[in-house]
Amino acid sequence: MGKEGRRGLVEGGKLVQAWAVEGDCDPAQLRSNLFSLEWPPKSGKRQQFPEVDRAEWFSVPVALRKINPAQRGFVSELTTKAPMA
Repeated sequence: MGKEGRRGLVEGGKLVQAWAVEGDCDPAQLRSNLFSLEWPPKSGKRQQFPEVDRAEWFSVPVALRKINPAQRGFVSELTTKAPMA
């Protein structure tokens, strides 16, 4: 299974990591890690929430519409590469 990755800044200066993998992955089987947050705010109570709520596959044209504009180059670059080995 091959993989590609890239780090970059998006609008607002946030660092985002994008990755792609060649293989057979079922998005319905996604299991996210959790993060802890004080909720409700200023309540002193901490709750855990998933980092990712769902995963989905898209065709390249749909992905280019949905993805953060700063990451479009990564998707476009992947379409020009030979199949990953």
